[in-house]
Amino acid sequence: MNEIQYKPIGIIHTPFKEPKGVPIQPTASVDNEGKVEIFPEFSDGLQDLGSFSHIFLIYHFHLSKKTSLKVKPFMDDNEHGIFATRAPSRPNPIGISIVRLNKIENNILYIKDVDIIDGTPLLDIKPYVAEFDIRKVTKNGWLEHNVYKLGKTKDDERFTK
Repeated sequence: MNEIQYKPIGIIHTPFKEPKGVPIQPTASVDNEGKVEIFPEFSDGLQDLGSFSHIFLIYHFHLSKKTSLKVKPFMDDNEHGIFATRAPSRPNPIGISIVRLNKIENNILYIKDVDIIDGTPLLDIKPYVAEFDIRKVTKNGWLEHNVYKLGKTKDDERFTK
């Protein structure tokens, strides 16, 4: 197979300057603000994005140096296959987060609920549409007994609105 290469379309700016202290998921990062700087040659692609309340940010885990097929994630004491986790040490270090989009000014997106390290290269943006993107989940694997560690309950308003 041919090598696949991506060109960043922007840079994500956040208050998190190092991996330590970064919330482990956007839902654990309520109200943490950030900015996404879209490079000028891609700014025309932002047309109509401001009419969405949430967006997917797809990015490159630029600080991830090693790849491991088995990891011991933060929320568990047992080792799991990398594809059963959201750890950054992946064969292709690609991350995805759903964040709140507050506003767009020129080529800058103002976001909340960010769980990304400052300076992260942005690969793509997609609108989050609950009617398209939410599925009834019937199994949460090894996380079933660990989700509470994010301080959430199934009645949490972030998951019912």
